[in-house]
Amino acid sequence: MHDETPESLVGEEHEVEVGPVAHGGHCIARTAEGRVLFVRHTLPGERVVAKVTEGDSGSRYLRADAVEILEPAKDRVEAPCPFSGPGRCGGCDWQHVSPGGQRRLKGAVLTEQLARLAGLTPEDVGWDGTVEPAPGDKVAKGEVPAWRTRVQYAVDEQGRAGLRKHRSHDVMPVDRCLIAAPGVTELGVERRDWPQIATVEAIAATGSNDRQVLLTPEPGGRLPLVELDQPVSVLRADDTGGVHRVHGRPFVRERAIDRTWRVGAGGFWQVHHKAPGLLVEAVMQGLMPRKGEMALDLYCGVGLFAGALAERVGETGAVLGIETAKRAVEDARHNLQDLDRVRIEQGKVEQVLPRTGITEADLVVLDPPRAGAGRQTVRRVASLGPRRIAYVACDPAALARDLKYFTEEGYRVRRLRAFDLFPMTHHMECVAILEPVKKER
Repeated sequence: MHDETPESLVGEEHEVEVGPVAHGGHCIARTAEGRVLFVRHTLPGERVVAKVTEGDSGSRYLRADAVEILEPAKDRVEAPCPFSGPGRCGGCDWQHVSPGGQRRLKGAVLTEQLARLAGLTPEDVGWDGTVEPAPGDKVAKGEVPAWRTRVQYAVDEQGRAGLRKHRSHDVMPVDRCLIAAPGVTELGVERRDWPQIATVEAIAATGSNDRQVLLTPEPGGRLPLVELDQPVSVLRADDTGGVHRVHGRPFVRERAIDRTWRVGAGGFWQVHHKAPGLLVEAVMQGLMPRKGEMALDLYCGVGLFAGALAERVGETGAVLGIETAKRAVEDARHNLQDLDRVRIEQGKVEQVLPRTGITEADLVVLDPPRAGAGRQTVRRVASLGPRRIAYVACDPAALARDLKYFTEEGYRVRRLRAFDLFPMTHHMECVAILEPVKKER
């Protein structure tokens, strides 16, 4: 006996009733034969024709696009972006959904991830179930908030800038990205040719006029002379992850919480212009720092939360930031050089934290990468006995997993807030505030 080669099902069409939204920008449906479909470009409750885009007869599930809408949901709108839709630009997930509908979908995903991965209900975590829009993101029907201050364009064989299709290396040339911030659009990246370039990342700082493009050449490619519609600094990435200045500053200056922040190439900064202020406010309201406290800012980036903590713990307090990226650590030290109560250490959190010799802390902020902090780091943080922990998460699955670990270590979620800082996409940002469970006497 030998196994038959699985047969590709790509291109098959199925008329389906669409079920609940799932994490990842799609909804779940089943074919008449009971096969699970992950369908994009649809909404729960719709009846659609779904065309398979990925999968074969041996796959556990198939991916599909809704190519015909037979019964639309009430939250469906005409996609404002001409480049959105099946087989087109993969930058957005929910162009076809009203803004309120998008936030409801995100709320449903967060609720489902908390239940499935942490066994927690919205009531358990002090969350009212809403995903809050950023101030100023409410736009007229059919319009899109231009929130994205950093856009990475891919370049096709003809040298045209565009965005990749969903789960593909194919490039969809665009003449304008609707979610790009005005400062990015003004550069005119899409109106230029980019011969021998693989990607162009355009950055428009908030609170300064700094504009930057980071070019990654094709292997063996030469850098073109860059002439854009606005003054801009130019950096070049090499194939080892290094970044070299071509002309202008090697960083942009961002403004948040009444400070200027230097952010070097590849340094992490929130993409939505309102996000830094909004997240700092949510974290500080939750932690309520007091003078003289000892605080940790883990995965501290260029020092945003460390700076906010330092202001509040005062001269008698202390703040330790830990960050992996060398450039970000240099930036953080530069940004917070006027605050002698702040120390920034470079390295992986799970390696540096045990080495510091710190045995207790009053407050901890964690803002880990998409994969989350993980059990080992959660255990280490809990062992320091902080009275409050603020966990900032860009991925609801990683958040739910880590909250489960915190629960096992004797912490409970006092409050959770979710923010729609990535309109038109399935992403969101959450802030969970944790405290130790009171022990019964």
